[in-house]
Amino acid sequence: MIRTLVCALCLVVVAAVDAAATSRIKDIAILQGSRDNQLIGYGLVVGLQGTGDSLRNAPFTEQSMRSMLDTLGVATAEGRARLKNIAAVMVTANLPAFATSGARIDVTVSSLGDATSLGGGQLVMTPLLGADGQIYAVAQGSVSIAGFSAEGQAETVSQGTPTAGRIAGGAIVEREVPVNFSQEGAFLLQLRNPDFSTAVAVTDAINAHARQAFGAPVAKELDSRTVRLSKPDGMSPARFIAAIENLSVQTDQPARVVLDEKSGTVVIGADVRVSRVAVSHGALTVRITEAPTIIQPAPFSDGVTAVEPSTFIDVDEEGTQIGTIDGVDLQSLVEGLNRLGVQPRDVISILQAIKSAGALNAELVVQ
Repeated sequence: MIRTLVCALCLVVVAAVDAAATSRIKDIAILQGSRDNQLIGYGLVVGLQGTGDSLRNAPFTEQSMRSMLDTLGVATAEGRARLKNIAAVMVTANLPAFATSGARIDVTVSSLGDATSLGGGQLVMTPLLGADGQIYAVAQGSVSIAGFSAEGQAETVSQGTPTAGRIAGGAIVEREVPVNFSQEGAFLLQLRNPDFSTAVAVTDAINAHARQAFGAPVAKELDSRTVRLSKPDGMSPARFIAAIENLSVQTDQPARVVLDEKSGTVVIGADVRVSRVAVSHGALTVRITEAPTIIQPAPFSDGVTAVEPSTFIDVDEEGTQIGTIDGVDLQSLVEGLNRLGVQPRDVISILQAIKSAGALNAELVVQ
């Protein structure tokens, strides 16, 4: 038996400063009121090749099937059905802003029961409801899945998720969400990532353009997320929004380090700052090997079999060099860690230790 104990000793420091990025207003902000609305519905997928719900384990599937047949004027016999080509599913979709009656939207279909695959299935007419309980769209069509599943008596192979799929353009909008966009004289822009500096930059960029195009400023920042816009007289709202959404803005963001311990991913923002420091990174490995010896008694003696323990201990220490990281940009941090041979998962421990020591001037997000 071999037991391995690994200890990592780390200490780190960095400094990073970068220029702000330039983005269009349409990429960093959305117009309040022009948002999507979520829809949901319950339906049945038919035409499956023996991969549907087992009606004994999913009684709601059988109930839904009988209700659908009754609605279509088909009398169902008493007793339990033994079908395997039908599956109960949840159907979800996003209704885009300004979607009018007759427009088509994509839908997502997900199995509710114990179906093994929705491949080759057909979703029958399913009403999609909004949060107010009203029907806004109706979905129907062939389900397209990205995975597959195959099984035999002793082995099963699957890839992706065959119990969920999509129907491109599978729903037709039946009801419009009322929006008085054409009659509004004032609008609110909401930043996707709230930041006071970015909100002020958006306001200044819009007003600089408005003074030349309209003769007066039209924007005013309200908080870190919201900018209020006033539409000039004699101009349609659509033309007004189109005139400002392509303006470029110097965006800002807080210094942030994101660590994903599950995958070992480390994302370091451009404005992350750390003081100049010396870094020591190494690994101490202790291997304990147990090799017991069996001792047999002499023939015709009164002795018993015994076990004599035998232990071998090996100590190995690697990577104990000390280095320094000096610089004021993100590249210096990355190059310094690479020179020390630090692996991504070790970087996570190093950055957490730096944050605990108060040397990392950034928000640390651990996922």
